[in-house]
Amino acid sequence: MRAATSTSVPVRKNTSYVSLFRKDFSKNWMLFLMCVPAILFFLLFSYIPMPGVYLAFVRYNYADGIFKSPFIGLENFRFLWLSGDLWRITRNTLLYNIAFILLGNTVQITVAVLMNELRSQWFRKTSQTLMFLPFFISYVLVGLFVYNFLSFEYGTLNSILRSLGREPVETYSNPAIWKYVIVLTHIWKNTGYGSIVYFAAIMGLDPEMYEAAEIDGASAWQRIRYITLPCLRPTFVILLLFALGGILKGNFDLFYNLVGSNTRLYPTTDIIETFVFRSMIVSFNFSSAAAVGFYQSIFGFLLVMTVNWIVRKIEPDYALF
Repeated sequence: MRAATSTSVPVRKNTSYVSLFRKDFSKNWMLFLMCVPAILFFLLFSYIPMPGVYLAFVRYNYADGIFKSPFIGLENFRFLWLSGDLWRITRNTLLYNIAFILLGNTVQITVAVLMNELRSQWFRKTSQTLMFLPFFISYVLVGLFVYNFLSFEYGTLNSILRSLGREPVETYSNPAIWKYVIVLTHIWKNTGYGSIVYFAAIMGLDPEMYEAAEIDGASAWQRIRYITLPCLRPTFVILLLFALGGILKGNFDLFYNLVGSNTRLYPTTDIIETFVFRSMIVSFNFSSAAAVGFYQSIFGFLLVMTVNWIVRKIEPDYALF
């Protein structure tokens, strides 16, 4: 009877992560060097200030500093909740950002698709340049433009109404109007920049798909509906996830330069950022401001994790992680 012979399988030694990192660093050291500014930025402005979150749980005073001020637990959050400010600024911030995300992306995708359908290269480049210019305009100038257009005494809108024999509109004492003014201003300023992202995604599509569809007799609308829009879905989902992470982070420059300190407009224009600004500059209430910021960060984190989990269940390839 032949004895069973055992074949020996060579065992690969486990390579440590440190040695792998050293090998990768020596091979791609230039790429690592290019990442240093970004790493330093997040280290200085995101990670090192993290202990300051403790400010939200104390009654801050200048004499004792952050870590020696009296600890009061959730009292700052309770005060914000009972005062009604937390619900108001959260509602306004959420509704504005939802409008920015849905309407903004819809307009940007529409513009990108229309740009792709243009046959004149000169007209396409000129249009892109003109739409991209508002993105570089300072919000201070944007606020000045809006004021010159909506001012009661000297605004363009009321001058036209007076010339037509109509009553002028007091826009700066009517909070309901500013919901539309702010949304339209945001879309006007950011459409050019956002459409370039979608236009770049369209340029990356295989042109043979369009050629095959055109040979099969597909119209321009059918090519947009069945090729362009489905291929833009991954880009839209990724941008949506990034936007949802900051859904409680309002655009302070936009709201402050358009509204300023007009208390009559606060019911519909006051967001988390403007509230925190007033708490720190006007009332010097650093603890309440820190409590709102902490609540803002936790809410955004949970929202991103939840939406990413839902996307991973539906379309795993579109999830961030």
